[in-house]
Amino acid sequence: MSNVNVYQQRPADIAGQSPLHHAGLHELVGKGRKNAGITLREKKLRGHLVIRGDAKDAGFSGGVHKVLGLELPVALTLVADGDTSLQWLGPDEWLLIVPGGSEFEVERTLRAALDGQHFSVVNVSGGQTLLELSGPKVRELLMKSSSYDVHPSNFPVGKAVGTVFAKSQLVIRHTGEETWELVIRRSFADYFWLWLQDASAEYGLAVEA
Repeated sequence: MSNVNVYQQRPADIAGQSPLHHAGLHELVGKGRKNAGITLREKKLRGHLVIRGDAKDAGFSGGVHKVLGLELPVALTLVADGDTSLQWLGPDEWLLIVPGGSEFEVERTLRAALDGQHFSVVNVSGGQTLLELSGPKVRELLMKSSSYDVHPSNFPVGKAVGTVFAKSQLVIRHTGEETWELVIRRSFADYFWLWLQDASAEYGLAVEA
């Protein structure tokens, strides 16, 4: 195994706080407009790992598949199995999101499976969070917020892109017919939360735990 400093970033005996902890989303559950066009849920404290390697190398792609049970996705797509997803970020880079608390063991297992190869695994869990938007008006909200074309013909389920959103940047992932995910940086979490409240005002916004 490579000689790197791998450590548990979030010890089990320390309670973590999500980037939107201060917003008190749990207090807003059930208080939104009935039949709201958009429902927001923070998939908080998930494990986020950036993996880099050569997709054409059978040893690398096979090692990743052996650990995750997922094939490396091709450009602008993601694959998922339950709460574990793998998204293409670039020709040799992928974002892996796993259930919170499992990221340390997943990283260790990946490093063991890829030992001796040219690769990189970096835990970026503390730097970003995942917001899920669902409902019949999410696409309209995205159209107001980003210049990227989210028409069904251009942005089908399974596609994921990094793009401009409002006055910042994020990753938009289309995970279901009326379900989308936003991967946002921790330092911009408050900005996105305020933007989403304003942009969804005409449709109604509900918050789920």
